[in-house]
Amino acid sequence: MKQFLLNILSLMLVVAAVAFIAPNGSAADPSIWAPPQLAMLIEEGLAKNQDIQSLASKVESLKEEISFAGSLNDPRIGLGLLNLPTDTFRFDQEPMTQKQIFIAQKIPWFGKLSLRSQQAAINAIHQEAILEAKRLELSRQIASEYYELGFVASGQKINERLINMLTQLLRVSESRYAAGQGLQQDVLQAQVEVSKLLDEQITLDKKHRMLEDRINSLLNRESFIPVTPPENLKYPDTVLEEKKLQTLALAMNPWIKVKMAEIDLAGTEIELARKDYWPDMDFMVAYGQRDDTQTGQDRADFISTSVVMNIPLWQKTRQDKKLGATKLRHKAASQSYQNLVNSLPHKIDALVTDIRNLQKNYKLITGALIVQAEQWARSSLTAYEVGKVNFNTTINAQIRLLHFELQSENYLFSLYKKRSELEEVLGTPLLSQNPDDNVSHLHKEKAS
Repeated sequence: MKQFLLNILSLMLVVAAVAFIAPNGSAADPSIWAPPQLAMLIEEGLAKNQDIQSLASKVESLKEEISFAGSLNDPRIGLGLLNLPTDTFRFDQEPMTQKQIFIAQKIPWFGKLSLRSQQAAINAIHQEAILEAKRLELSRQIASEYYELGFVASGQKINERLINMLTQLLRVSESRYAAGQGLQQDVLQAQVEVSKLLDEQITLDKKHRMLEDRINSLLNRESFIPVTPPENLKYPDTVLEEKKLQTLALAMNPWIKVKMAEIDLAGTEIELARKDYWPDMDFMVAYGQRDDTQTGQDRADFISTSVVMNIPLWQKTRQDKKLGATKLRHKAASQSYQNLVNSLPHKIDALVTDIRNLQKNYKLITGALIVQAEQWARSSLTAYEVGKVNFNTTINAQIRLLHFELQSENYLFSLYKKRSELEEVLGTPLLSQNPDDNVSHLHKEKAS
């Protein structure tokens, strides 16, 4: 009765494990926030990326193996001749001569089948967790390249504005020089600065195309398709409570799920190794047909049965070694899990610190530095046109203003990149002070 209850419990665990696996072998939507354009890119990447599709197919194959692993081997059927005399090869000469047909079935020791089925189910869960982690990783990679593309696109626009501004200053300096009120070095300096910016524009164009190529590669596109960079992104006012985030990561991080599945898998292997000390049984039933005697006397047919089982004779070199190996694998899996549990809070702390510092930098540069630089640039340009300040001061003021604007864009896009990195570690989206931002546009589209 005890063994029967254990078998029922194992079966329930298998059923629960199968239910845990997402239908059709697909992981849940990636737990990462994304604006509409990025959401479409991530969805395309998850649908087309061959590594993701390969992992999804592997999950499907492992799910198919669950029932197979818990089933009996096919029965065996055979034909034979017993005690046929070699001098005459007659079937009616000897009374023990018979034509035999038999059927045999191997039965594993009690509990082995349920453990094997449970092992296959945990294997599927393990692979499903890896798939979830890889989906998150790909989502974060696409987001990172997308936000970097946004920063480069902002740099191109700011660089173009600076070129136009310096071109305007060049015309003013040429007019002043022609009127005998300016210096030739002002004209030459303006020409040099414009040339430097044109060279920078070429570099930015190259970076822009390179980032588009990376995104196209991540999406597994067959040909190049331009990617629209992000524009007018809001300041990501995310909620950052370290203790809650650390607790959330320990519960939702997909690699934690992978490590837990590895521990469960190693535990099942230990139980199977212990079962190997007990013999499997091979049952056979045979029917032997005998011919009548040469005088016509009837001979009865035979029924034979047998049970064959293995003897753990080489226990020290087989069963003991296998059990020891499974225990070591369980220990290694537990150590790997504990190492990840210990390291996750530090990763969270580092990312939260980076985000908070970027938030401070962004607020400082947008709330004070850019405002001050705008006033300086505007006043110096006006003063230069009437000859009250030198050309070098005017150029520095304009460059400083656009440098601050570019730096603010860098802080903003870096915040979004760090947010996606943190969400990858958490395994779930970050909360924002704005309720509308708390659901990814990808999830919104799925829900509608």
